[in-house]
Amino acid sequence: MSTAGGVWKALERGASIHCESVQIFVKNNMQWFGKPHAAEDIVKFKEARAQGKFARVFGHTGYMINLGSSVPVNRAKSLQSLIEEIQLAEALEIPFLVLHPGAHLGAGEAAGIKQIVAGLNEVFAATRKSKVRIALENTAGQGTCLGNKIEHIAKIFDAVKKPERLGVCLDTAHFFAAGYDIRTRKGWNTAIGEVATIIGRDQILAFHLNDSKTDLGSRVDRHAHIGQGKIGKEAFRHIVNDARFKNIPACLETPKSEDLHEDVENLAALRSLVDR
Repeated sequence: MSTAGGVWKALERGASIHCESVQIFVKNNMQWFGKPHAAEDIVKFKEARAQGKFARVFGHTGYMINLGSSVPVNRAKSLQSLIEEIQLAEALEIPFLVLHPGAHLGAGEAAGIKQIVAGLNEVFAATRKSKVRIALENTAGQGTCLGNKIEHIAKIFDAVKKPERLGVCLDTAHFFAAGYDIRTRKGWNTAIGEVATIIGRDQILAFHLNDSKTDLGSRVDRHAHIGQGKIGKEAFRHIVNDARFKNIPACLETPKSEDLHEDVENLAALRSLVDR
C-alpha cells in the first residue's frame, strides 16, 4: 500500500478494502535516504494499525539497495540506506523488512554472496539493538540478481554472523520465473521442501502472491494479476490452502490504480479459493 499523504495512510487504504496484512515502504523506495517520521505520524500509524486489526504489517526495502555490489560509492549508500530503513522500521514497530539479496554485476555468484554477507554483518553490527529482521526474498534471477536459487539464500544464512536477524519472503511470480513449477501441488511442495531442508520452514516470514506475465524459467520479473498470468488462478488454490502457513502473512504486488479496484479483485480471487 502507498504511504502517499503520510505513512499511516497505507494502513487506512488497507483497511478500506479489508486487507488482513499490509506491506509498505518505510521511505521513498526510489531514493537512497529519507527523513525520520514525525512523532505524530508514528502515533497515527500505530492507531491506524490497531483500528485495522491487521494480522501483520511489514515493510519492503527500497529498490536501489544492492548489497551484492562491490562498487564503493553504491555499496556505501546501500549499507547506509538499509541501516536507515531498519531504524525507520524500528520506530514504526515493524517486525521485518523484505530485501532482494542483491546483484553481483558480473563478479560471479560466489563473490556476490560474499559481498552480501559482509554487508549484512556490517548492517547488523550498526543496528545491534534492533529487533527488526531482514526477510531475504527469492528472485526471478533477472540479469545478475542472486536469489533465484534457494541455495543462494541458504549460503547467506550459513555465513552471516547473526542468522537470527534473517528470515525469508517467498514470491510466487519469482519462483515461477526462476524455474520452480509451482502450478501443481507437487511442484509447490518441491519448492517449499527445498526451502525447508536447506534454510528451515520456520524462517519463512511472509509470501508475495503474484501471477507471472512471463513463462516458467524465463528469469524475467513481471507481475500479473491473479489468474491473468502464466501461473493461472487454479494454481493458487493449493498455495492459499497450505495449512503449514495458515498464520504467515501474504500480500499482493500487482499493478493498481488509485481506487484500488485491482487489489479488491485480486483479493476476491484468492479468497474464493480458500477452503471454508
